[in-house]
This record gives sequence, structure tokens and C-alpha cells, in this order.
Amino acid sequence: VQLVESGGGLVQPGGSLRLSCTASGFPFRNYRMSWFRQGLGKERELVALISHVGYNTNYADFVKGRFTISRDYAKSTVYLQMNDLTPEDTAVYYCNARQVVWPDNTYWGPGIQVTVSS
Repeated sequence: VQLVESGGGLVQPGGSLRLSCTASGFPFRNYRMSWFRQGLGKERELVALISHVGYNTNYADFVKGRFTISRDYAKSTVYLQMNDLTPEDTAVYYCNARQVVWPDNTYWGPGIQVTVSS
């Protein structure tokens, strides 16, 4: 089982980034996919999630209207398009997969740094 995040880096305030998380080793279609983040000295928090069928999405209030989560079944990849970034979005972003049927196996990626700074 592997989740590999990519697309992070340094961006100026107001800029955009697209994070990708490619999954392998488990049936991607059976898993709800989420993005979490953890800022320095802060607790890990949910950013966005997308259902296993891709119809339903949910976002934290602090990213609504700026971030979009999506998934590509052919590539077993989930994306997080991040627009209008602010320094408060600086964090390590983690991809999460959780099976929607029993057992509710849960997997985490290693995380990727996003830094918003001028």
C-alpha cells in the first residue's frame, strides 16, 4: 500500500498549486479520499474529502471557494487544486484513504510541504 503526494512547494500569496496523491496497493474505488494539513505547532485538520464514488465532496470552512478536490479513477489519483493561497495555508499536507466498507482500513501519505510566502 502506498500513497505518494506531489505538487507541493513554495508559492507567493494569491498563487495556486495543485497537489496530487497517487494510490497503489489497494482498491481505489472502495476508498474515500481526503486531504488533511498540519501547520507548525498545530493539530492536523481536515481540508477536504471526496466520496468513494466521487459524487460528494466536503470542505473545511477555511478553504471553501478556494480549494477543489477531485479524483481520477483511471490514474488512482486524488487532486487538491488550491487557489488564492494565503500564508495561513502554509502546512504539511497529507493524503488519506479510508475504506468505506468493513474493515475501514485507513492509510496516510508521508505528507508534502506547502509554503505560502512572499
